[in-house]
Amino acid sequence: MCPQPRYMLLTGIEPGTLPSAGWLTLYPLSQTAPERRPPREAGVRPGEGRRRGRMTKTRLFRLGLALGSVFMILLIIVYWDSVGTAHFYLHTALSGPHPPGPLPSPGQDPPSDVDQFLEKLLGAGPKRNGPAESKTEPPPPASRGPAPGGPEGGLEESVRGYDWSSRAPPGPEPDVQAARRSLLRAFCANASLAFPAKERSFDDIPSYELNHLIVDDRHGVIYCYVPKAACTNWKRVMIVLSGSRLDRGAPYRDPLAIPREFVHNSSTHLTFSKFWRRYGKFSRHLMKVKLKKYTKFLFVRDPFVRLISAFRSKFELENEEFYRKFAVPMLRAYANRTSPPASVREAFGAGLRVSFANFIQYLLDPRTERLAPFNEHWRQVHRLCHPCQIQYDFVGKLETLDRDAAQLLRLLGVDRRLHFPPSYRNRTASSWEEGWFAQIPLAWRQQLYKLYEADFVLFGYPKPESLLRD
Repeated sequence: MCPQPRYMLLTGIEPGTLPSAGWLTLYPLSQTAPERRPPREAGVRPGEGRRRGRMTKTRLFRLGLALGSVFMILLIIVYWDSVGTAHFYLHTALSGPHPPGPLPSPGQDPPSDVDQFLEKLLGAGPKRNGPAESKTEPPPPASRGPAPGGPEGGLEESVRGYDWSSRAPPGPEPDVQAARRSLLRAFCANASLAFPAKERSFDDIPSYELNHLIVDDRHGVIYCYVPKAACTNWKRVMIVLSGSRLDRGAPYRDPLAIPREFVHNSSTHLTFSKFWRRYGKFSRHLMKVKLKKYTKFLFVRDPFVRLISAFRSKFELENEEFYRKFAVPMLRAYANRTSPPASVREAFGAGLRVSFANFIQYLLDPRTERLAPFNEHWRQVHRLCHPCQIQYDFVGKLETLDRDAAQLLRLLGVDRRLHFPPSYRNRTASSWEEGWFAQIPLAWRQQLYKLYEADFVLFGYPKPESLLRD
């Protein structure tokens, strides 16, 4: 008699409940019960979930690839704007002679890895031997009349009496530049000469204090402009070199053809103070690389003569801006004028003007710089150009402007196509100092010298002994 097969009862219901139709199934024990799967949703085919998962992964991969491509494109754009452009222009127009390598200044840090990396990028271009003059263009015709941009080039320029005659530079002389650079570096390293911010490093200088350093990447030039030291015409030269302004679609070739309103417009020039906005966290490193690679120059002037010139141009001429911002407070504080006229025209019409003594009082008053730093026209040169943190290659002086300008343009390799504008006869001469300071008390003169002593010493101007003693 055959053994009865054993059966397994699969109900899939809770004990104690009655099975419904279709739920009770008997399977032999030797047969495995089929896997029960949850019911499919209506309209979903078998394998649809797996396909959807694969499609989701594919879409995510494509999205990541697209975002990565966009990021790489932006990175390339940023690289070209910050490094590529400078690399492209660095050797296109200047590889002329540079003075011997600068001596290390106090507090100067060794170059970082980022500095070395950027330097390699900027210095990887083809080297050129000798001054870079890719094209020998004839120089623009020398201007024989006043500059445009107002009646006779503007009142401030016309009153000074421009000397439009050309002057040939004198013959060979001893290396004056080497002596000026050596003197400058020696006193920067000399602890006996102390002045505010002398010991700080370049990294410690705020960006807004670097707004006088104009950069020309096309020729590898950095110019620190000093107001009342021929800065208007040197700015014109920088515009011609950089091509930052156009005249009927073409860059200016004649500096004197550039209107004055363009020359002093801050948007015309690329300065170090604008680097942060353009290059972000790499800005300081790029500044250091350019300072090492480019030719850096400035022009200075006898400090007291510069003060006299600033006073004459800003307070003896009708200048509404300087009258409201500076003359009115001076008249109230030092001339006992509680209610000065509202406009410069009314003040001049009433014969009311700031005196030179009022101006000196304003400079010596400790409250002046508590409110705001000195205006650039009478701010010390060492505060404008930071000569102890920046190793300048060329130090020009207004007193030897013709000779120094010709020498500098030769150094830059642009003397064949560019002439420095004719200099004017300097009406504010050093011989005038005694006349201007005659009514200034001796104690004030001595305090004023201490205020500008660093500029006298750093740039080799003799101490005005006759003004500092009875």
